[in-house]
Amino acid sequence: MSGTEEASRCGLVAVVGAPNAGKSTLVNALAGTKVSIVSPKPQTTRFRIRAVVMRGAAQIVLVDTPGIFAPRRRLDRAMVAAAWGGAQDADVALFIVDARSGLTDAVRAIAERLAKAGGRVPVWLALNKVDLVAPPTLLPLSAELNALVPDMAETFMISAEKARGLDRLLDRLAAAMPPGPFLFPEDELTDLPNRMLAAEVVREQVLRQTHEEVPHHATVETEQWTERPDGSVRIDCTVYVSRPTQKAILIGDGGRKIREIGRRARMELTGLLERPVHLFLNVKDRPGWDEERGRIRALGLEDTE
Repeated sequence: MSGTEEASRCGLVAVVGAPNAGKSTLVNALAGTKVSIVSPKPQTTRFRIRAVVMRGAAQIVLVDTPGIFAPRRRLDRAMVAAAWGGAQDADVALFIVDARSGLTDAVRAIAERLAKAGGRVPVWLALNKVDLVAPPTLLPLSAELNALVPDMAETFMISAEKARGLDRLLDRLAAAMPPGPFLFPEDELTDLPNRMLAAEVVREQVLRQTHEEVPHHATVETEQWTERPDGSVRIDCTVYVSRPTQKAILIGDGGRKIREIGRRARMELTGLLERPVHLFLNVKDRPGWDEERGRIRALGLEDTE
């Protein structure tokens, strides 16, 4: 074994927290690229996405988990199971808390469950969005959370949006990774397959462009991926919604809404894939898709029932 291999460190960091705590924004900021979709709506991330961050001789593999919430649908239960599975598989569980919202019922429930894990995985606290709150409120909040999770090893004050406090967080994570070979090539930023990435980019635009009109009962699947001789790619995606009224809203007057969604998603995918993209979108209403085992598996989640 060479000296370089002996010096290398690599580990998994599970990013856990309540919906809208800023987990995906943090993963994207630490990775320096778009690996997880970001939306102002909760429950955006539906499956674990690994982002690979190099820091000195350490490879930090970030696992962005779905926000942990009280599940109702089969899909919800699969998402929550994926979140806790990500935390249990990790070398460090990074507990992200929105400093503005503070100690909500959801945050308290997550903290209590992390405490019950009994220190099997080190838990680090990151108070996010600290630029948006008065500094005197941060220490009492930190103290309350540390009291709920007595084994909490580290506490960080960060702003993922403004990239504040991230250098210290990365340095500490790099030092905490166990010695060992890298899990991924150094130039590999994520293990998210391109077909799934395309579907997620389209879904982000659905969330951004339809606001409250089309809720989270929408999913996107990449039906076809066609490599073209000129180096470009044709991507065919289908957007599934729960009701015909949602389909009409998504298509928009004269097809304007879905064309704008497609235009923005195509621009982003062109940048992410670094090649020309031809994106074609189809919209279908499929009541009860979020209770279908096949759809849940297609999202990369395990059906827990």
